[in-house]
Amino acid sequence: MKRQIKDNIYESIAIYTKALSNPKRIEIMELLLQGEKTVELISEQAEVPFKNASAQLKELKIAGFVKSAKVGKYVTYSIADEEVGNFIITLRKFSKAKSNVLQKIAQEYLASPNEYLGENRKSIIAKAKKGEVIIIDVRPADEYVSGHLPFAISVPMSELSKKLKTFPKDKEIIAYCRGPYCFLALEAVEALRAKGFKALRLSDSVQDWKSNGLPVEV
Repeated sequence: MKRQIKDNIYESIAIYTKALSNPKRIEIMELLLQGEKTVELISEQAEVPFKNASAQLKELKIAGFVKSAKVGKYVTYSIADEEVGNFIITLRKFSKAKSNVLQKIAQEYLASPNEYLGENRKSIIAKAKKGEVIIIDVRPADEYVSGHLPFAISVPMSELSKKLKTFPKDKEIIAYCRGPYCFLALEAVEALRAKGFKALRLSDSVQDWKSNGLPVEV
């Protein structure tokens, strides 16, 4: 009897590790941390066929990581709750601390002399409030609407070149996107610096801020 109870306990825990055993499901979870998305959009952004994206989302839903809703003829998905978001952030941090492969990739492809290494997160908000720095969110506009850093302005990568003339060159620009493994902010900083702007990348995502108890604007 005791053995059966123990087996039930660990089988219940294993449901969650099984749900995240597929790398595409983890990527999809990172995308959903940015806000509610349709299956079509997830398919496009995760670069997987529609049927594959739908199947992965169903597995995540069975495990309780995501929830779905019908909006017209579309089905949208979002993370189930904030606990799920915090769990994914913790998993990411744990993996980076333990994985030599992740550390090597981060060093070779994501490490940058243009990384923001200044004061703590609260000081960034204070500086942005005073107009001393400009924070830009280079994710797609729908993700910005779902939640963004305080005082951040939406400048999707697809629109960055058009908005360069609106930025003052005497102020520091801090760009962020979906987190440390997202390339959008890196590309934005490179483009801004090539045009003579003072630009730095912030590796935090919106969920990182939430997990640290910091405010997020919607």
